[in-house]
Amino acid sequence: MCGFTGCFDFRRRPVDREVLARMTGTLVHRGPDSSGCFLEEGIGLGFRRLSIIDLATGDQPLYSEDGKVVLVCNGEIFNYRELTEELVGKGHVFRTRSDVETLVHLYEESGCDFLERINGQFSFALYDRRERRLLLARDRCGINPLFYAVVGDLLLFGSEIKAILEHPLAPREVDLTGLDQVFCFPGLVPPRTIFKGISSLEAGHFLVACESGLTDREYWDLIYPREDEQEEERPESFYVEGLGDRLERAVEYRLQADVPVGFYLSGGLDSSLVGALIRKVSPGVPRHSFSITFPDQEISEARYQQLMARHLGSDHHEIFFDWSQISEGLQRMVYHCECPVKEAFNTCAMALSGAARETGCRVVLAGQGADELFAGYMGYRFDQAGFRSARGYDLDAALEDEIRERLWGERDLFYEVEFLPIREVKSALYSAELVESLPEFDCLGFSVVDGERLRGRHYVHQRSYLDFKLRLSEHLLSEHGDRMVLANSVEGRYPFLDPELVELATRIPPELKLNRLIEKYIVKQVARDLVPREIVEREKFGFRAPGTPYLLQQDIEWIDDLLSYERIKAQGYFNPDTVEKLKARYRRPGFKLNPHLEIDLLMIVLTFGILVELFGLPVAERCGGLRRSGSMVGGS
Repeated sequence: MCGFTGCFDFRRRPVDREVLARMTGTLVHRGPDSSGCFLEEGIGLGFRRLSIIDLATGDQPLYSEDGKVVLVCNGEIFNYRELTEELVGKGHVFRTRSDVETLVHLYEESGCDFLERINGQFSFALYDRRERRLLLARDRCGINPLFYAVVGDLLLFGSEIKAILEHPLAPREVDLTGLDQVFCFPGLVPPRTIFKGISSLEAGHFLVACESGLTDREYWDLIYPREDEQEEERPESFYVEGLGDRLERAVEYRLQADVPVGFYLSGGLDSSLVGALIRKVSPGVPRHSFSITFPDQEISEARYQQLMARHLGSDHHEIFFDWSQISEGLQRMVYHCECPVKEAFNTCAMALSGAARETGCRVVLAGQGADELFAGYMGYRFDQAGFRSARGYDLDAALEDEIRERLWGERDLFYEVEFLPIREVKSALYSAELVESLPEFDCLGFSVVDGERLRGRHYVHQRSYLDFKLRLSEHLLSEHGDRMVLANSVEGRYPFLDPELVELATRIPPELKLNRLIEKYIVKQVARDLVPREIVEREKFGFRAPGTPYLLQQDIEWIDDLLSYERIKAQGYFNPDTVEKLKARYRRPGFKLNPHLEIDLLMIVLTFGILVELFGLPVAERCGGLRRSGSMVGGS
């Protein structure tokens, strides 16, 4: 993967080369190998390359034969060999062996419609010099991020927000609704970010910018069949074989590289199955595998990781992560995430990608996506056990129903938490000034998904759709995935999110995903002949790193300073008295949060405070004015 940024001026004013260079320079961790740029009237594109395929001639920008189409792309096109063969047959001339050059020629053939033909993970900027039209696009699942902001007649965009912020006209304020989403959902929900005026392009969407304006269009979404739609009845074996074949092909696609490719082993089913298929499709090829272990034996999965590594015969690397490394890596983690977080596990993920880079692996495969597509979380079992219908009905229940109706158009659709108690928590945690304006930015007052994509669907598919929209793209794939691997210049690839596999998953009956309370039933059937039984039959293990109770009990000076009464009061976003009460509770000897029932509220406050300092975000004052915060630490 790589990183790109750019400016498009609707009035054709020149783009400042030095500003573009500074914007591009913020992305060097995404692409340490080379850089490139394109500049002409009203448009500037900057690029940083992480060389994966075609090391010799694959530098960007890339151009069409006549030079009229210009491309910068972050990502991989996995079906590029088939597409290249087809395009060459139609007379197109390729100047490189790069996978992403296919996008230039596909655009020449089909315009924006070519997006539906790509099997890949990508975000890109493609400029048509004839039409003076800019196309910005993001892959179906949102594996590769893309952010943008419109400032007057200027469109700014980039693979990370920090590139946009480098422009002198970029907005630099807190989006309070974005902050509010962190408390209520698994993470931020696109197009929101924590930065007001800067949007995240939604997965499966593309933007078209031209002199007449900016248009956002959807080209793909996760569409499950309605329950009243008649599906052809097929035996279980049909779906098991189909999923196995598609997953094997997805793994084979994702091993394409001119650099070493390794894989993660968490000790769970999904990464183990990916590892087994890597060995199956590339027998005899030496592979590095990577796992992370912890001092607390209750949460360490080393036994299962080692079992799978021996089974595969991989060159296994076990990274021991001491809890002291959380505080050491927290600031760098937030710098790369560009958002507040609820837990510290991203510091572990960043250490894991660092180990991969040290061995020379520039690409790692992982198992993300299986839980969201095949009913892998506890919530699916709660739904099957009738948790939805087990509620009484009183005033609180009626208010809760109203919130759900607004959010996703389904009054009886429970997802993750009861929202009414969270609203009370927010009212106690936010500053008095924010509480006064809470109705204006409360994320529970706005729809966050298309209710039509939920209505009439099986409850397994309803939850899957919400997991896909609220948990996967911005949280697990962007903040936890893309940002943590590319912090160390490593690319992550995810076979379970192969577009053809995802389409197949929408047609697999829900009873083959959650079967008599057995989660990921069909994935386990695929894995039985490939993965040791001890791993296939394991209960899902949800790991969480120690949070702010642990950090506070260590008496770390800079953390105490960021959570001090004076600092919290000066920033003006949170109630310092409430923060003090939480600190006193968290500091009690031996205190631990229940990860299944409690949110680590102070982790959000702490990482938000780091974000404010790192990016010079405004500090809310009692008078309602804003002033910039000073910088606390450097970047990466």
